[in-house]
Amino acid sequence: MRKAFRQSVILIMILGFQQLFAQDMQFSQFYAAPIYLNPAFTGSTEWTRVGMNYRNQWPGLDHSFNTFSAYFDHFIDHRNSGIGVIANGTRDTFAQLQNIDVGLSYSYRVRLGEERFLHAGFQASFVNRNVNVESIVLGTQLDIDRGIVVGEGVNWVTDVSQRSHEDINAGLYYYDDKFWLGVAAHHLTRPYTSFLQMEENRLPIRYSVHGGVTLDVFSNAIGDVINNTLQERTLSLAFNYRRQGVFDQLDLGAELFYAPVIFGFWYRGLPTKHALPNNEALIALMGFSLPNDLQVGYSYDFTISRLGWRNSGGAHEVSVRYTFRNYKLGKKHDRAIPGFKY
Repeated sequence: MRKAFRQSVILIMILGFQQLFAQDMQFSQFYAAPIYLNPAFTGSTEWTRVGMNYRNQWPGLDHSFNTFSAYFDHFIDHRNSGIGVIANGTRDTFAQLQNIDVGLSYSYRVRLGEERFLHAGFQASFVNRNVNVESIVLGTQLDIDRGIVVGEGVNWVTDVSQRSHEDINAGLYYYDDKFWLGVAAHHLTRPYTSFLQMEENRLPIRYSVHGGVTLDVFSNAIGDVINNTLQERTLSLAFNYRRQGVFDQLDLGAELFYAPVIFGFWYRGLPTKHALPNNEALIALMGFSLPNDLQVGYSYDFTISRLGWRNSGGAHEVSVRYTFRNYKLGKKHDRAIPGFKY
């Protein structure tokens, strides 16, 4: 009973945080969800791509958070443009709070030099949020002394269990043969999202800066003797900083690509901010970039915050992508674009 009570308190605090500040969903493999990370990544492979992401957060609790993203993008070479569509969704099994958004994205590529490019991206989305009011446990129902839930809830929302709004995101993405840097701003319209106070609690703009460098760490000797082809062997270092309202977060990571296997490691947190511990997770990743242009990745978050790994169970995340390459079109050679695979 006390375990269920403790988990109810944790989830109420988390849901209250989301209700007040409407923080966005997140992926540990954010480079495997490129259009969600930054609309300027639309068409960034210069081919046609389709992908999916799934995250199960805190499965150790009786209730968890599930997140998914699916996207499709295509690069129009003679227009220097990328077009795409993306669908994102979140659901928590505690309050059955669901968020679904579908968006269209566009990017334009500008050549700055022989191997230097700048993409400018834009995305327009429609968002729907709904909640099962009857499943909510209110703070007034918690008996702190006995550690139990008592009483019955009330209809704290009057005939309003869902909200819909439009949203706009934008971003820039620069890269050369070794380095990349992107900036993005999400929720430029700052929509109203509260179920309680219809014209209050506007969603803060989420700003992000992400970049890194890719280094050749092994000799480019022929790795596939049978097909007489070179295999990529690189080490990439990257970061991703996000700020939304008064909250911010930093991810630092490294990724080793020894084709076709990929190993990655991330740290998430800001340990020195305000001289207080703000460590959230250590993330381990393993993926495969197969010769048939299929990429599959799995990562696990080891919770290092006060929530605790044993309580939360960490987080599982899976990504799948496939790139369609039509060499019959007579397109130029495949450009080596730096960046994290995941």
